[in-house]
Parts: sequence; C-alpha cells; structure tokens
Amino acid sequence: MDIGVIVSTNLRKIRAEKGYSLTKLSELSGVSKGMLSQIENNGTSPTINTIWKICSGLGIPYTALLEGQPTESAVISKAQTSRQESENGHYRIFGYYPDSPHHNFELFQMELDPQSAYTSIGHSKVNRNGESEEYVMVIQGELTIDVSDKHLELGPDDATKFNSTRRHIYRNSGPAVVKAVIINFYPV
Repeated sequence: MDIGVIVSTNLRKIRAEKGYSLTKLSELSGVSKGMLSQIENNGTSPTINTIWKICSGLGIPYTALLEGQPTESAVISKAQTSRQESENGHYRIFGYYPDSPHHNFELFQMELDPQSAYTSIGHSKVNRNGESEEYVMVIQGELTIDVSDKHLELGPDDATKFNSTRRHIYRNSGPAVVKAVIINFYPV
C-alpha cells in the first residue's frame, strides 16, 4: 500500500479516536490546519519532521502513522518498508518495525547523502515512563551527531545512544552515503 494512503488513513482514524478536530490537532502539533487536511486527504506527502510534530501532538509514536498491517515472522525487504525523507531529500529513513503493544521500539535504516546534514526536532516521550532514547549504529560511512553539548563522531561499526527528546543533528562530511541502523526506544 502507498505510504501516503497509510498515513492518511491512520491520521484520520487516530484523530477521530482522540476526538480532536483539525483545529485542536493544529494547536497541539504546530502543523497548520490546511496541511493536516491535505495529509488526511492524501493530497501531500508529509516530511519526517512534520510527522514527528503530528505524532507529538497526538501523543503517539512516530511509526503509529506509518503502520500497515502487522506481520509475523516474515522477512521484510527494504522495498516493503515505509520510506520517509527530509524536505531536501538528502536524509531518508526506512521503517522496518513500528512501535507496538508487543514491543516498545521502532527500527529504521537511515541514509544521509554526502556533504549533508539533517536536524531532528526531537522525539516526544509518547506518554511513557522516562524519556525516549535513540540508538544509532553506523554501517557505512562516517556520521557526526550533535546532541545537547556533545559532538559524537562515529565510523563503521561504531554505535551510540542519547536522549532523543532533545534536538539532534546528523552530519555527513564525507564523500559517500552514510548508512546506519536507528532504534528509537520508549521506556515502559
């Protein structure tokens, strides 16, 4: 199923379940009422940060808007994942496993083009105990992450974790695409 259709369907359903009008969700998320309407009607493809803002306003995990039908014990190819990208297209994430009642994490593959940066606005706490954490393991290339007062430099097979509720910046100063695995963990 097309990712725009999935986001449109899920947003409409979740907003109705919470009893939020478009105006109320706009106030909670900081996303305009017009943009929310376009997303619900599959008239536009929202960016990663727009989805984060909507999810924060709804108090749900990022992948709740991207979830299709759950599968059991199956191989998931990259072609089957939900692809999201930054406004300029230089940062891409592929959602393999969404947060669910059975596990409290999301698993993504991330790609960042050479000489590019991506700023994440920070993830919501998703109404759980504690703050969400982000785990990053670089598979290919060299990735710099700026979070809080730390400047982290990771090469292939290096990993780190940080409080993902804070704004964080990914940078690729190298000549090749950076590929990394990202896990967003939500404490229970």
